[in-house]
Amino acid sequence: MSSGQAVVERLRPLGPVFRAREAVGAGISWRDLYGARDTGLVIELSRGLYQLRESAGLDQIDFVAVCARAPRGMICLRSALAYWDLSDEIPDRVDLAVPSGTHRPRIDHPPTCVHVFLATSFDLGKIRVEDRHGVGFAVTDIERTVVDCFRARHQVGDDLAVGGLRRYLRTLGAKPARVLELASSLRVRTPVLQALRILQE
Repeated sequence: MSSGQAVVERLRPLGPVFRAREAVGAGISWRDLYGARDTGLVIELSRGLYQLRESAGLDQIDFVAVCARAPRGMICLRSALAYWDLSDEIPDRVDLAVPSGTHRPRIDHPPTCVHVFLATSFDLGKIRVEDRHGVGFAVTDIERTVVDCFRARHQVGDDLAVGGLRRYLRTLGAKPARVLELASSLRVRTPVLQALRILQE
């Protein structure tokens, strides 16, 4: 077994995505970690965050990388719309929400826009999704995604917010009542209700 393969064997128990400090804690030297990166056995996703090459191709790896850098954060707005297939727009950056009063990370790779949401309502509609490898990230659920786009319509645009709601209403199991409940909690009931009435006519 080559030295590179031996490093991969020691990294594999950490999972397909791991932090540099976890690798060092598992007994991998910095030199061996950088060597594995330079030979392509591991891929550097972001500063201090790596992925085994053998697990390349995991879905939403940018979301995984961003949430690993901000463990309390969640994917939101345009990125969440794309995740839930509520928009045809392909975002050029990851939208990440963090609670107010917490550290606001600066993430250059993948390109990320950090939004601050109120801590008191931050966990409303926050869910965690995982793939078959057990790798995951937090994201706003489908209803909160719609409501957040109305809250941030000055950023995402009215057309994207209304379009997301229109497509949501066509999904199997759509729950307009829950959308309104969240809209009330997040203080954006009036514009959401107006859009619902127009779309349901």
